[in-house]
This record gives sequence, structure tokens and C-alpha cells, in this order.
Amino acid sequence: MSLVTANNVAKTYRVGDVDVPALRGIDFSIEPSSFVAFVGPSGSGKTTLLNMVGCLDKPSSGRLVVLGTEVAALDRRAAADFRGANIGFIFQDFNLIPVLSAYENIEYPLLMVQDWPADRRRARVTELLEAVGMAEQAGKRPDQLSGGQKQRVAVARALTTHPKLVLADEPTANLDHGTAYRIIELMKKMRDGFGTTFIFSTHDPKIVGEAEVILTLEDGRLVAGGGAHA
Repeated sequence: MSLVTANNVAKTYRVGDVDVPALRGIDFSIEPSSFVAFVGPSGSGKTTLLNMVGCLDKPSSGRLVVLGTEVAALDRRAAADFRGANIGFIFQDFNLIPVLSAYENIEYPLLMVQDWPADRRRARVTELLEAVGMAEQAGKRPDQLSGGQKQRVAVARALTTHPKLVLADEPTANLDHGTAYRIIELMKKMRDGFGTTFIFSTHDPKIVGEAEVILTLEDGRLVAGGGAHA
């Protein structure tokens, strides 16, 4: 069963008195445990598509099914609950909470979304800190970490609630070449270890080169040959 399926998905935004199409009749499917890249120039629709897969936005028409749930059928509260239970997010600016330690940033989703007892939270956070190589920096705040270390914490935080799907918007944009490559390898390791599907919106050729599925968008449409499956 496909993890994500889009059938003739379109999205139009109203700007003043003008309708601006962002996506025009997109069709694709993504299988579990995939490493997927949405690529294309700025304005091509890749971030819009990523936001809809993440239930942050809805199609104007067509059908988008994520983990067996039709996105358009979710109201705001239901979409938030669905994201919290099933989807992790990684951002190019890390989006860590400045006053919290690395440990506390990773633990935060468990406090906000799921009522886990303290011992279970501790075991999960410790497991992830070790998995991303940040156990020795657990007590440091974001301003005491390098960019690569911050993104390692962000990867761990995205995986805290055992999501089936992690969405990453330009996750290597603020990292140097060597650090970006190590983060990509880390995410592949997390995919292999936890069975999580990763979907990226990216310009980074390093991510594109490692992706098993590449969906190339241009002017809101999938480019011919840009929807290949692993």
C-alpha cells in the first residue's frame, strides 16, 4: 500500500482579485521507507506540495491521501492531531527552542503531543541522542551547538514520536558541504533503522543524488520523467 498518493492534485491561491495556480494536476505515489526528493526552481510548487503532504494545506481539487487519510477531509484540529501522530518535520533553520537543551528539544514533542510517562520519554530521547551521535551534547542549548549538531538534534526531534513520514524543507541549506553530506547519511541511516519515509523539498544536488524517487516540478506540473519510482 502506498504511503502517499496524489491523483490530479491542484492548488490555486487567491491573491487580491487574481487566482494564482501553484499546482496543476499532480499525480504520483510514494511507497513506505522511501527516500524522496521534490525538486524544481523557486516557484515550481515543491514547497506547496510538501505542505499539503504534511497536512499544513489542502488541495483545491483532486485527491491527496497520506497514510490512508484523505487530506482534504481533515478540519484544522483533526489535521493537527494527524500531524502530531504521524508526521515529523525538519527545517533549514533548525527551529530548535533556544532556551531548551538538546535533550529537552528532542523530548518536547512527547510532552506536547503524546502523554508518555517520564521513564519512557527518557528511554526514547536517550535512544535518539545516541543514534544521531549527540549523547555527549545532551545538556547543551542550541547556541552552544554547531549548525551540523543543531540539525542532528532536529533530525532526532523529528523522529521522537515514531512517525511513519518525515518531511524536510531544504534541510541542508545552511550547512557546509561536508556537514550536509553527513546529515544526509544520518537521515538514510535513520530511514534504514526506523523504517521512516523521508520526503525533501530541495535544491541540493547532494540530496537529489541520494534520492531513490525524484519528483521534478516546473510551473506547478510534474516534468515528464520526473516521477520515477524506486
